[in-house]
Amino acid sequence: MHTILGAGGPSANALTRELLKHNEEVRLVSRRPVKTTDARMTWRKADLLNYSEVLDAVKGSTVIYMCAGLVYDKGIWKQQWPVIMQNLINVAKETQARLLFFDNVYMYGLVNGPMLESTPYNPVSVKGEVRAKIATQLMEEVKSGNIQATIARAADFYGTDSMNSFLGSMVLDKFAKHQTAQWIGDPKKLHNFTYIPDTGKAMYLLGQHEASGNQIWHLPTATPITGQEMITLAADIFGAKGNFTTVNKLMLQMVGLFKKVVAGTVEMYYQYDHDYHLDSSKFEKAFNFKPSTYEEGIKQWSNTLISKNVIS
Repeated sequence: MHTILGAGGPSANALTRELLKHNEEVRLVSRRPVKTTDARMTWRKADLLNYSEVLDAVKGSTVIYMCAGLVYDKGIWKQQWPVIMQNLINVAKETQARLLFFDNVYMYGLVNGPMLESTPYNPVSVKGEVRAKIATQLMEEVKSGNIQATIARAADFYGTDSMNSFLGSMVLDKFAKHQTAQWIGDPKKLHNFTYIPDTGKAMYLLGQHEASGNQIWHLPTATPITGQEMITLAADIFGAKGNFTTVNKLMLQMVGLFKKVVAGTVEMYYQYDHDYHLDSSKFEKAFNFKPSTYEEGIKQWSNTLISKNVIS
């Protein structure tokens, strides 16, 4: 049985669809109820900060996927992520299930060149420090032979399941409504984005191949393009004028005085005024997987919203 912690989120939804497509039994775990529309799906309630609840929720699992996120607040991250990671480690020890941890790239910090699985951790933010700590905490247990665990990392994401992403909310959704888009940072810098459906397919493959375990993987992500190129591409697809404004660090700081989630973005601004390149060639070669192009991903995003009558 495959158990997904953090059910209901974008990456969890993509993984759920992929598992069901391959006729796998799926248990969804979250604090709030998730609608189950398939006989192969069940739901359990659990708070990831509560070890006994997590253990009860994952009993009988062969693979556990950790796809949950926390409120975008560095104080909450510092307090809760280490506790959650220790609970995950203890659960993996107790059940002997394989653990796949869905991660981001904050621990690498500012990297001059491609981010590789072997790139040293050099965080330049509090959130990056937290991510480095818990990733190290997990892989030390792997090195000691105590658990089987894999870290799967993605870049900034976009796709049909969420409007919370920078690209989705500030560019694609704006152009879909023929409004002026916004770009954080320098639009002349390179940046790449991971397509959410690709994360589901990739996590499924990692879960199916035990030999892929006990290491770090960068999930399939198209090569980086400049912000200007992304804006032009998106505008062409939506038939929009392509007008956009830029959001600098000072503007984020000002908005952050009134919106805490925006305040949490300020320390990550380095990702937007420097080139940002997640290299996923290791995964692509190992699994013969070609990431969705930005054109394919944006068109699918548009078609899905049209089919749901979200946009016309």
